[in-house]
Amino acid sequence: MTLSKNDDIELRIDGFTSEGSGVGHYDGMAVFVPGGAKGDTVLCHIIKAKKNYAIGKLLEIRVPSPDRIAPDCRVFPRCGGCAYRHIAYEAETALKTQRVVDCFARLGHIEIFPEPIVGGVRERYRNKAQYPVRTERGEVKIGFYSEKSHRVTDCKDCLLQPAEFAGILRIFRAFLAEHRISVYDETAGTGLVRHICLRKAFVTGEIMAVIVVNGKSLPASGALVSRLTEAFPQIESVFLNVNTADTNVVLGEKYVLLSGREYIEDVLCGVRVRLGPASFYQVNHDNAEKLYALAAEYLAPTGEETVIDLYCGAGTIGLSMADKIKSLIGVEIVPEAIENARKNAEINGIENAEFLCADAEEAAAELLSRGVRPDAVIVDPPRKGCGATLPATIDKMDPKKIIYISCDPATLARDCAVFASLGWRVDRARPVDMFPATSHVETVVSLVRKTPDMYVDFKIDLDDQDLTASEAHPTYEEIKTYIQREYGVKVSSLYISQVKRKLGLEVGESFNKPKSENAKQPQCPPDKEKIITAALVHYKII
Repeated sequence: MTLSKNDDIELRIDGFTSEGSGVGHYDGMAVFVPGGAKGDTVLCHIIKAKKNYAIGKLLEIRVPSPDRIAPDCRVFPRCGGCAYRHIAYEAETALKTQRVVDCFARLGHIEIFPEPIVGGVRERYRNKAQYPVRTERGEVKIGFYSEKSHRVTDCKDCLLQPAEFAGILRIFRAFLAEHRISVYDETAGTGLVRHICLRKAFVTGEIMAVIVVNGKSLPASGALVSRLTEAFPQIESVFLNVNTADTNVVLGEKYVLLSGREYIEDVLCGVRVRLGPASFYQVNHDNAEKLYALAAEYLAPTGEETVIDLYCGAGTIGLSMADKIKSLIGVEIVPEAIENARKNAEINGIENAEFLCADAEEAAAELLSRGVRPDAVIVDPPRKGCGATLPATIDKMDPKKIIYISCDPATLARDCAVFASLGWRVDRARPVDMFPATSHVETVVSLVRKTPDMYVDFKIDLDDQDLTASEAHPTYEEIKTYIQREYGVKVSSLYISQVKRKLGLEVGESFNKPKSENAKQPQCPPDKEKIITAALVHYKII
């Protein structure tokens, strides 16, 4: 049966998408149902039908999943922030672990066996929020964008945010109404207030507020600051951010300090951290400490290491382990973040850290040209991953270990496949639930040089081998495919023939020989010779 728009169907939900929608199959066609839970049997209304998939709206839960629970948020799932408030936390962490495993298998062609996921709490764990401000039918709405839209769902108190944020938003709502301050209309490009951004330091309790405006000033800003700081004395910084561009980017480049300090301070892994309005900082303080402790465990420092921390942000991860290593070089492209990193090192009395403001790849190439040979490299890239060429640059530095921290298992798996082709393997991996109740998951991976079996000495007695059974031998292409799959290394037919000759095996008289006596021919490197030898052992050629 072909599905059509407006059909009502009964559907068994058998999985989740990476965004957290339930997915079932109807006559072989995938049907995506937001709000569905694996194990549900639901009645859904088809709102979109394509050739290979359909999207359904949940009408009725006829048989609930054993994992299903009652959502504890009044705006779930309309606001689009949370994906899993309707299932038990154990089910959420299980599916996030499986997502990491599946991404490695499907996108990286790598089989991993991750350590148990590091869990967390679903309530009040975020230390930062960005609230779009809009009007609808004359009513001011401050909340979050609904999924895949720019419609703002009004949210009086998000359960992921600190409780103080709800009170601060109440003051903003009242202030905008009392002073009749206009709200931004992104279609027309008119109106003043665009976003409200709040950040809290969980250890010190300090709070920063940023008002993003489509203009150069905010009327009655002094009155607003007074009201905010009287109600919440822990507000240490109030900024105005100027963003007059026709863009979806939340923050503009210009900041005006309206009150207090230019930063707030927090403590992470025993390190005092100064945070400005543009600073990158992990949004889950408690699990960030677990994440960084895990990275340090994977690094296993002895005190003699030189470590390069690419995409270092405000330097928090490197500084958290600076007392355990010899020297730290942090790299970040955002100038404000590098200023924060240097200041964070200074206020903590850390003298073995250097921070460079540069693109990660350019900085890595520059350090390589300077002869810097790190013992380990830490990478914590944005969602897009390391890019096409950075892995090769890191590989040329010849570190003993790479610690990769990723917020996207898909790009992590892709990048690990690139590292595998360069001779690296995943040694350890562990998901960390930095974003409970959402569809996101962080993962920490330790990459080390491959140490295949051929590095163990073995003796080959050619007299005992049957070298005449060539009809049972694999082709060169089969040998190359096997080596690529098992060791992530590419070898040529020339190298295979050279190794076979060296071992006394029969090779065609002219096969891959130089065309003339004076012709130069590349020779198989020792590491690839060992890999090819191991492959020949595998195929019982030797």
